[in-house]
This record gives sequence, structure tokens and C-alpha cells, in this order.
Amino acid sequence: EVHLVESGGGLVQAGGSLRLSCAASGFAFEDYAIGWFRQAPGKEREGVAYINNADGSREYADSVKGRFTISSGSATLRMTNLKPEDTAVYYCAATYGLGYVELRPSTWGYWGQGTQVTVSS
Repeated sequence: EVHLVESGGGLVQAGGSLRLSCAASGFAFEDYAIGWFRQAPGKEREGVAYINNADGSREYADSVKGRFTISSGSATLRMTNLKPEDTAVYYCAATYGLGYVELRPSTWGYWGQGTQVTVSS
């Protein structure tokens, strides 16, 4: 059974940094992509970044490029220069990596429960 658990969320001031981790189990890690998504109150869930362990590719949403970095392996998301608009529940997700992978939430099959990130101004 696939199991994803996020950790590392919290409250931070604008300009600060946070690191989110995703503990993943129950699947062949090297064949899957691990992604981060977020959902702010009243908004749709959106893709933030992913790392595809099958081919090493990475992708970032335009809104986080240059500020967020996703690492290989455990897909830790390092977030710097945080802005109030980054406030959301952040979700870790997994999808089979030996095929087309994109940052569209509906295409990802496995999800964690989420962790809250709040950035104060």
C-alpha cells in the first residue's frame, strides 16, 4: 500500500525559509515521480514542483522558480524567500514515472494528508 506523509510545515515570516519532507513507502521509489502541490483557501489545488526518480527530470511552477528547490530521492522541498501568497496546505504526491509526468493534480494517483504552510507579512 502506498503511503505518503508530509512534515515540516509551519508559520514563517515573509522572506523566510522552510523545508518540507515527504516520507514515502509501498512502491518502487526509483520508478515513480514525487511531487508537491498546494491548495490555498478558496482556490484549486495547484502543482508546485516534482522530481521524477525514473529519469531525474524536475519541473517547477513559474510562481516558485528560483525560490523553491526539490531534491532527488526523498523529494524534500526547500522553500526560500517565502511570500504570503505561498500560504497553503502543501501535499506530497506520487505517480508512475515511466511515462508522461506533468504538474496537473488530476494526473497524480497517490496523495498524503497535507501540511500547513503559513507565511505572515
